Amino acid sequence: MRRSHLIAGIMLASVAMPAAAETTVVRTQAEYANAAKRLRPGDTIVLANGEWRDFQIVFTGQGAADKPITLTAETKGKVFITGQSNLRLGGRHLVVSGLVFREGHSPTEEVIAFRRDSKTPASDSRLTEVVIDGFNPPSRTKEDRWVSLYGERNRIDHSHFEGKANAGVTLAVIRNEPRADNHRIDHNYFGPRPVLGSNGGETIRIGTSDESLSDSSTIVERNIFEGCDGEVEIVSVKSGGNIVRGNLFLASQGALVLRHGNGNLVERNVFLGKGKANTGGIRVINRDQIVRGNYIEGTRGVSFLSAVALMNGVPNSKINRYHQVADAVIANNSLIDVARVTWGAGADAERSAPPIDTRIADNLIVGADGKDPVRVETDLSGVTFAGNVNAAERSVKLERGANGLLYPTDPALAGIGAPHDLVVVKRAEVGAAWYGPAPEAAFGSGRTIAVPAGGSIAKAAAKAESGDTLALAKGDFRLAAPVAVADQLTITGAGAATRLLPAGDAFSITGGGGLRLANLSIAGGANAIAVEPSATANYAVELADVQVSGLSGDVLKTAAGTMARRVAIGDSRFAGIAGAVVAGAAETGGKGTYSADRVTIADSRFENVGMVADLLRKGTDESTTGPTFAMTGSTVTASGKGGASVRLSGVQTTSITGNRFVRSGPIAVTHSVGTPSTAITGNRFAATPAPRIEELHYRGPDRARITNNIMENAQ
Repeated sequence: MRRSHLIAGIMLASVAMPAAAETTVVRTQAEYANAAKRLRPGDTIVLANGEWRDFQIVFTGQGAADKPITLTAETKGKVFITGQSNLRLGGRHLVVSGLVFREGHSPTEEVIAFRRDSKTPASDSRLTEVVIDGFNPPSRTKEDRWVSLYGERNRIDHSHFEGKANAGVTLAVIRNEPRADNHRIDHNYFGPRPVLGSNGGETIRIGTSDESLSDSSTIVERNIFEGCDGEVEIVSVKSGGNIVRGNLFLASQGALVLRHGNGNLVERNVFLGKGKANTGGIRVINRDQIVRGNYIEGTRGVSFLSAVALMNGVPNSKINRYHQVADAVIANNSLIDVARVTWGAGADAERSAPPIDTRIADNLIVGADGKDPVRVETDLSGVTFAGNVNAAERSVKLERGANGLLYPTDPALAGIGAPHDLVVVKRAEVGAAWYGPAPEAAFGSGRTIAVPAGGSIAKAAAKAESGDTLALAKGDFRLAAPVAVADQLTITGAGAATRLLPAGDAFSITGGGGLRLANLSIAGGANAIAVEPSATANYAVELADVQVSGLSGDVLKTAAGTMARRVAIGDSRFAGIAGAVVAGAAETGGKGTYSADRVTIADSRFENVGMVADLLRKGTDESTTGPTFAMTGSTVTASGKGGASVRLSGVQTTSITGNRFVRSGPIAVTHSVGTPSTAITGNRFAATPAPRIEELHYRGPDRARITNNIMENAQ
């Protein structure tokens, strides 16, 4: 009897007691697939250290709040997901941590998706201490998202996202309409995202215009956005009821934009523009938006990228255009050393509805260089102003507080501007503490490798590492084929005595490449530098004290789908170039696309060249900030006779100053998109037509200045 009772008790206990949570270390994809079939609350799968290539991870299960199911690394930061890989989560109470996605791309439209499929989203789940670094497809124009948030109540925290160079949002909240999403995105590091050169380069987007009149109720809190230059919207809010709080925007081109949706709160964020071009603050659109207690310093953006841009709306706007601002509150913000504050940004014949029932109160405004940054571009009868202090109208002395931010020293102004207890999020608080990618090597930062006369530049370049310099001796270097440049490479010579004699193209820039040429000459051939479509990373080209002559093509020939972040030409001479010195008109798309972001030319000579520069930005989309073109101290002779010596279409910032044009085609500028600023001043034109500017589908006030030029025997 006693024995049978004992056996029965053991059997009952085994039924009543839940199975203990298991931790399974897997070393192959097959082992992972087997372990993933039998996951229970509290279980953990550990990926062994090393490279997991071409791994499409499906992680599903039903955990519990106190017993989540976990996928993690054996050692955080030592498990690398590479090749054609991605991750899909489905179920509840799942946690993923410690993985690094690099050296590859997703075979689908998402790297990490909080759903297994359309019927199996992930909710109450977490992505923490995960890295995605430069995980881009081979084409910059292929669109994907690095993280897509589906489901409800998910969290992404302490993760690191950097180097997204292709089209598509870095992190997107895909709405769960009509229910609120209630996601949390906090303590992440969003690192440098290069200029995309078209729409679709947001870092975070919450919703889309189609479902924007419902509330997402997502919180974006205590993140750092550094160098996020993809497009004009860094964080694009396209839904209602969201909170964007306590984040740091550091030297990022673009702004936090309340693009669609109502009733959002933006508070206690810090924007440090560091004087960088096109750095912005907060753009306000729609109803019931609250913008309070934010600190903005050193921004240089204007119009849509103003420190604060209160936009005009479209009467009876379609859902994807601009709803009128109503019942907004903009209060207790500090706008210090800013280039612009705009009330009524974007006002034109279409966007004709000014803000109404709006209060702007107790803000501190200090313009850059002591100038008044405020621009009024609309009727402000629907706006109440109270207690604002503008340093252009009264003296304001500032000093830095313990938090590193500037505050008025006058006790009477203690309640004006951002709160004194504002705490700036620190780099150590965000991202994966164990991850720090190596910075890109700068030109000339590596070794110097001597190449003797008649030696092989191609072989030396193949052996060089990023940042190295090839020092060419005096003499001739014949190039039977283009020298492939896949790293940041500098090539210097001994002046005109070092001659490169290419049979065709001299150099080709491929993925990850960039080239600086100095103190040498290139004679003959097709293109001096041809950019290959495989150049997926933004690249730089510099020419210093270079002579180029007798080309049948271009000096720099860009390619569609590529982006030159910088082209700098100085103290150089060009003669007998059939094409353009800078051929930057390769793009054909209509989403504001262009292929060269910043072009500067200084103290150079051009004789008998097809064009000095040909830059094109296609379409009328306003989501990008470039190109920028500057030309100073140069001489152009007998050039551009076919139509123009300099042709700029869609360029957003143009400065052509102190140059001389002789017997050449005119400067031809077309304003086709955005709010371009064009200055053509202090030049001399001899037997050359006057500059011309064409306004084509151009919105906004005229910002063209053609002044103080001297016409000598003008045609």
